[in-house]
Amino acid sequence: MATYIGLAVLNGLLIGLSRSLNGRLAMARGALGASFWNHLVGFGLLAVIAALGGGQELAGAVEAPVEAWLGGVLGALFVAANSFVLARLGTVRTVLLVISGQMLSGVAIDYLARGMTLAPLQLAGIAAILLGVVVARLPMPSSARQRQPG
Repeated sequence: MATYIGLAVLNGLLIGLSRSLNGRLAMARGALGASFWNHLVGFGLLAVIAALGGGQELAGAVEAPVEAWLGGVLGALFVAANSFVLARLGTVRTVLLVISGQMLSGVAIDYLARGMTLAPLQLAGIAAILLGVVVARLPMPSSARQRQPG
């Protein structure tokens, strides 16, 4: 279990770094251009990994249900929208808002598709993340401002 938790945290770190880098690319090339290059380079990397692994993971992909293919469409839209928004809101706010959206969709999917009950602590967690967005918007104290480089 600790390995999976560590991988999930690493994934979160990589997502944050990836979004930040893609936001920088979006400022230079636009959100759609950044999304295009993000997916093209990612495709190249995955093609090499699949080829090195013998391509077993690609077998049978055509038989996947149509709705399973929507994940790629939603992922491409996510990258483009995130690249556009990050350049305007900043990294911290964007990440917090994306996480709160992920929490909301996770709770909704568990409730609607899996019949799980709504947990008040999950909703409180979403509220805490949104509160983090508000706190991140507060002006920085003058003592902290003086310590920042630049």
